[in-house]
Amino acid sequence: MAKNKTAETEVSVTDFINAVPDEKKQNDAFRIVDMMKNVSGYEPKMWGPSIIGFGSYHYKYESGHEGDAPLVGFSPRKAAISLYIGIPADQREQLLQRFGKHKSSKGCIYINKLDDIDIDVFKEMIVIGVDNMKDKYPV
Repeated sequence: MAKNKTAETEVSVTDFINAVPDEKKQNDAFRIVDMMKNVSGYEPKMWGPSIIGFGSYHYKYESGHEGDAPLVGFSPRKAAISLYIGIPADQREQLLQRFGKHKSSKGCIYINKLDDIDIDVFKEMIVIGVDNMKDKYPV
């Protein structure tokens, strides 16, 4: 079975963010690290080459595929900041309506900058996402 690309690494989160070419995105990334760390209670770690994650859980699918992933995380990508927050489907739409300017797919929420969103709603989403993943994948 193929090894997961998104595994926790020892790469420095600070060094990774400092290498982001867009200064505004760098500043937003440091602010998101502070928020996710304070709200989740977990230290930031690099997952794979470009995801900053907080906490972890172990998953195993019926197919037999299994691995570890961060409880919540984000990546300051060139096109947008990708947020990885596992919000339950029954709460997701209501939260996103209050969240601010964003795009979303099934698994990700994309923002251009923190100034576009409601920080209190973001913090609420982090709490819900962490709790959801802990409930869904208990230790």
